[in-house]
Amino acid sequence: MILGIEIKGLDRLKSKLSTLPKVLDEVVNSATYEITELVRSAAELRLSSSMKYSSGELIGSLKSEVVENAEGKIVGRVWSDKAHAIYREFGTGPNGQASSKDLPEGVNPVYTQTRWFIPAEEVGIDLNEIYGMPKIAIQGKEFYITSGQPARPFLYPSLKEILPQMPEIYKEHVQKKLRELK
Repeated sequence: MILGIEIKGLDRLKSKLSTLPKVLDEVVNSATYEITELVRSAAELRLSSSMKYSSGELIGSLKSEVVENAEGKIVGRVWSDKAHAIYREFGTGPNGQASSKDLPEGVNPVYTQTRWFIPAEEVGIDLNEIYGMPKIAIQGKEFYITSGQPARPFLYPSLKEILPQMPEIYKEHVQKKLRELK
């Protein structure tokens, strides 16, 4: 006696399963993009709420992207191309080193230990009036003298703020995409 078994929808199931790797790549990309945008937005909010004297240049310089790294992993990045972003995040000089900051594992900034001069003509505001930096004259040119600035992190705290939301964001993207496959 020979029994015949017919599986209905097997071809459809096989087709869906064959698209799964592509679908998962799309899901990881879209969820990672949403997360990087949330981190960028949180960083912008942190900056805007903590700046007294600002042109908005630093806030406007924040960028985000999602890329595949050399190991084939999807990576979300948020950064600024402005040099002063890193000075604000980690601080500078002895003041930056002494200030409290929460740094990611493996990040160990090295700080200049001597004071330095900032040409007054290169600064659009009075640093003495705003920050109390002494102003001195050397051979007829005015300079501000500084021992650096304390760290005022905005990017890493924004990432840490969004981290707890990440599993739910990935879950929502997967569930949405799986519903679309029906």
